[in-house]
Amino acid sequence: MQNTQLFVLLILIHILVASGVSRAPNVVLIMLDDAGAEVFRAYGGEDYHTPNLDQLVAEGMRFDHAYSTPLCTPSRVMIMTGKHNFRNYTHFGRLNPAEHTIGHLMQEAGYRTAIAGKWQLNGLYDPELFTDNQDRSMPLKAGFHETCLWQVTKPKQIELGGGERFWSPPLEVNGELVSTEENSGLYGPDIMSGFLLDFMSRNSDKPFFVYYPSNLVHDPFVPTPDTIGDASRDQSANIQPADPVAVKANFGAMVEYLDKIIGRFVDQLEAIDQLENTLILFTADNGTDREITSRWQGRDIKGGKGGMTNTGTHVPFIAYWKGTIQPGSIVDDLVDFTDIYPTLADLAGHPVPSPQTIDGRSLLPIFLGEEPEPKEFLVSYYQPYWGRHQSGVFARNTDYKLYRDNRLYHVAEDYEETRHISGGLNAEERKLWAQLRAVLEQVPSVPSPDSGRPIYPYWAPLEIND
Repeated sequence: MQNTQLFVLLILIHILVASGVSRAPNVVLIMLDDAGAEVFRAYGGEDYHTPNLDQLVAEGMRFDHAYSTPLCTPSRVMIMTGKHNFRNYTHFGRLNPAEHTIGHLMQEAGYRTAIAGKWQLNGLYDPELFTDNQDRSMPLKAGFHETCLWQVTKPKQIELGGGERFWSPPLEVNGELVSTEENSGLYGPDIMSGFLLDFMSRNSDKPFFVYYPSNLVHDPFVPTPDTIGDASRDQSANIQPADPVAVKANFGAMVEYLDKIIGRFVDQLEAIDQLENTLILFTADNGTDREITSRWQGRDIKGGKGGMTNTGTHVPFIAYWKGTIQPGSIVDDLVDFTDIYPTLADLAGHPVPSPQTIDGRSLLPIFLGEEPEPKEFLVSYYQPYWGRHQSGVFARNTDYKLYRDNRLYHVAEDYEETRHISGGLNAEERKLWAQLRAVLEQVPSVPSPDSGRPIYPYWAPLEIND
């Protein structure tokens, strides 16, 4: 492992020297809210136009087997820490402030750091347990020098369906509340992305890490600045229409507006002469909302947010690094959110703090054109502690998926998991079943919500048996 890391570092140094760059690469991490892979043309989607994202794929790298957890907060905790949820996740809407995050990591490596978008990690849903949930400085303490966020200390307004994140939003900027009145008539995603554009401009002379956990394209599905016309832009604009045709149209407009924001990021990086020195990563926190059905590869796919099937967990993962990543690259390796933390550590040349357990692996060698041994399996340990979502555990490779209860699916041919393989396994499938079963037996049991919510921070890393 040490030899591999040294080799990667030497390649990275060579690239920086050859390109005339004398500083560490910047990172822009974009995470969409509630959008499965079927939404995007690069993955076979047919309903929505995303030219800027399509260009990133054409000039960058597409991972065809990236998987999230089925729900927002578990994914956010995983991406922030590089750990499976059985190590540190106990309550929806909460990240333990004692965790060492990607923000801390990049700060320690000498980066200026900023986050804008959806926070949802203070513990607002369990105020009796987390008395620090009104600490507006928590995102700053989580490793970010500058912040512009929704849902830090203000719970979503139920009477508006949580839609205040869009028009005239209440936001918290660098620990200070900016009220609905102060943001009257403004569009939340414009404020948040604009905050990051300004941050990049002001920090163009030093390495920066930008994390944009976008509020788009979560419900309520309401008009964007491109579609609202002359209608009111106050809080009433956040109420979702009842007509399902209008709902789908608004969802499409939101996807396309997010694509416009991606174009603004690329343009800004070019304007400050940092495009060739910036790694852009794009993904989504979970599958699409169940209200939305999208045309994908010639058929209709209903969103599967909250569920453990492909439609709830298969997400886009795109990497773009002009002049470094080979244009048009397509990668079949398995990827999940535990891989983000070690990738950033590798890129920044900063070791993971000991004795922290990180479950993922660095993707930097893949970005640099190497062909490391592919990840043999992924595990999803899912106890959302939220709503009526079904908990569970599965292990999978690119083609097959095994649940704890021994349901085996050939997901390469049965994307929506409508029929499990009940018998008649061939020799290769029997071997695979045994390997995935051995992995599942290494994973802690998923607790019920009332069983004390145990965590296992020092649980041994999972391995596959040949």
